[in-house]
Amino acid sequence: MEDAAAAGESKAGHGRNGHAEGPAAEERRGGGARLRGCRGFLRRNALVLLTVSGVVAGVALGAAVRSAELSPAQVSYLAFPGELLLRMLRMVILPLVICSLVSGAASLDTRSLGRLGGIAVAYFLGTTLLASGLAVALGFIIRPGAGASALNTQLGLPGALPKSKETVDSFLDLIRNLFPANLVAAAFETYATDYQLLLRNTTSGNITWEKVPVGTDIRGMNILGLVLFALVLGVALKKLGPEGEDLIRFFNSFNEATMVLVTWIMWYVPIGIMFLVGSKIVEMEDIVLLVTSLGKYIFASILGHVIHGGIILPLIYFAATRQNPYRFLLGLITPLATAFATCSSSATLPSMIKCIEENNGVDKRISRFILPIGATVNMDGAAIFQCMAAVFIAQLNNVDLNPGQIFTILVTATASSVGAAGVPAGGVLTIAIILEAIGLPTNDLSLILAVDWIVDRTTTVVNVEGDALGAGILNYLNEKDKKEREQELKEVTVEAVANSKSEAETSPLVTHKNPVSNTSSTADPESKESVL
Repeated sequence: MEDAAAAGESKAGHGRNGHAEGPAAEERRGGGARLRGCRGFLRRNALVLLTVSGVVAGVALGAAVRSAELSPAQVSYLAFPGELLLRMLRMVILPLVICSLVSGAASLDTRSLGRLGGIAVAYFLGTTLLASGLAVALGFIIRPGAGASALNTQLGLPGALPKSKETVDSFLDLIRNLFPANLVAAAFETYATDYQLLLRNTTSGNITWEKVPVGTDIRGMNILGLVLFALVLGVALKKLGPEGEDLIRFFNSFNEATMVLVTWIMWYVPIGIMFLVGSKIVEMEDIVLLVTSLGKYIFASILGHVIHGGIILPLIYFAATRQNPYRFLLGLITPLATAFATCSSSATLPSMIKCIEENNGVDKRISRFILPIGATVNMDGAAIFQCMAAVFIAQLNNVDLNPGQIFTILVTATASSVGAAGVPAGGVLTIAIILEAIGLPTNDLSLILAVDWIVDRTTTVVNVEGDALGAGILNYLNEKDKKEREQELKEVTVEAVANSKSEAETSPLVTHKNPVSNTSSTADPESKESVL
């Protein structure tokens, strides 16, 4: 009896202790789960957090070092880690573009390739036209160039500018670069028209100078020609069938190896970004004077980028996919921050391909097919920047633009943004084409160059955002088309199988698609059972 009582007391004691220790144990378990969840979040988003921290640290570094009044040589030493980042990113652009486009074009069938290519072209042209129209509208509303005629003398900017080209020659150069004469040279040279002045004697005895176009090769990758060649080569390898599979596998392996290199480079991005941003802040001469003098132009350009990148492009994505565009963009913080720091769409391409596949689940065949093309031809931010600059310079010279000139600005900016180089300050040179087309002087371009390093950052962010959302739309449409084809295949398979009971009875799908008369359906109870 005493043993039983003692056992009962011990059980009761254990029960009381267990009941008392339960909440504390649950709290410890809950704290451990939260700690593991926090660690998992930090592990998954480590690169994003480090990249954003790099931008913030770069601003702080530039502000701190700015007071030291470094010499140009010392500023170049400060920018050295950032220069290494740009060189590494540019190093992988060529193999990434060639291999990804060849493997992407070869992996898609001809029907999908043509359909996706048509949708991509329509998306690129439509969004660029919308961007150009938005910039012109904002330019007329804000009027950034009104009352700013003495800015050149006030800022003391240099007047030396690159030579402007005729509009016709610019578009002819664009077409020539699509078909490079030498693929090896296209990796580091691009074709450009220059002019020579020749002395001519007329029949009346007068001597005139004639400007004659002359073809030259300038330094810079001919990305348009390489993109077109890679696309055509991928389609040709697909047409070869089994004979082309070995070469397709080679490009696929080369592409995957390049992406491994990109993964390694990505961990250096936060350090490079910090020194890139810091050195740019140190290089600024008198930002207060620039912002106060050209503040309306800077504000109008950045406002156009915010509206197009924050409202118009997400609305297009939502209308096409019925999905949250901001959740899609949340997975692309690292490439967007890289675009902000490097001001180069081409340099952002490696990190964009990596993040859009891993974070947003976009099919590799879609991302590696469309993103290299978009980085070359889709320049929404550049179109806004160019149109705003054209309207600004027109107002600066007290020129009232007529509807014909406005239409010329829209069309020329849309077309010239295709040929804009995906490098820092690449869009400034194409503004001269627009100014020549509407008959405005190009000497005011020095004002645009003075603040290009500010506006070019948001320009590049909008450029790469448009490419990413376009890839997301194409991925959604491709998956939807694939599901529809699978559904059609299932229906055809069911229709082909005859019912074992009788010829009159068919499957529910066939009954639904080819209904017999109501009398037969009501009169035959077995058909009801087969439908059920």
